[in-house]
Amino acid sequence: MPELSGIVITLNEAANIGACLDSIAFCDERIVVDCGSTDSTVEIARQKGARVESKEWRGYGPQKNYALSLASGAWVLSLDADEQVSAELAAAIKTAMADPAADGWEFPRLSSFCGRQMRHSGWYPDYVLRLFRRGKASFSDVIVHERVICRGTVKRLRLPLIHHPVLRLEDALSRMDRYSTASAKAIVSSGRKISFMTGIGHGLYSFFKTYVLRAGFLDGTEGFLLAVANAEGSYYRYMKAWLAARELTKR
Repeated sequence: MPELSGIVITLNEAANIGACLDSIAFCDERIVVDCGSTDSTVEIARQKGARVESKEWRGYGPQKNYALSLASGAWVLSLDADEQVSAELAAAIKTAMADPAADGWEFPRLSSFCGRQMRHSGWYPDYVLRLFRRGKASFSDVIVHERVICRGTVKRLRLPLIHHPVLRLEDALSRMDRYSTASAKAIVSSGRKISFMTGIGHGLYSFFKTYVLRAGFLDGTEGFLLAVANAEGSYYRYMKAWLAARELTKR
């Protein structure tokens, strides 16, 4: 049985998947679950030696749980396509798996925004659970903002996971649109009552929280741009939900 399985879900990640898979070449198996990429994501993943499977999109949680079901390793390392493991972190992961007292490991995540590594703005250390014993954990079954639920002891590694979610401002806008749409659907499904003013209030507070409370001003101009992007994402999340809920009441 393989010791470590690396799993990644993808949709049009040709710009990222190669570097991501190269960074986890130390895994005994690498599994990519794609949901209909129209670029060269699948071809690149296969060229890198990964097992590639297709699965219709049902949300982040269900998609990652499907990828997890394909893994056969004693341990599972789950990455997003825009994340990478450094050589130092890879060595730390190998050591961590030998710890009999741990069932899961969290990593601090160091993310970049338009080329700048963000040390503030609520983006660091941003601990994420990415390494766990198979059979001891699964993903929350939600459309967006899924998390790993580990049934055991979770410890933390010191070395960061490298994350490149936003290379250009256009990426931030695209990301904001995708996530706000998915989050709006979740809000409507929950039956939560919202008003027109809900989006305005959440948008304003999101900017204040990112730029002031979480010291985004220390991240320079990129910190300001991120605060604005967060505000827009929050605003559109609730406005999309409000509009969708209003349409439902008309039926």
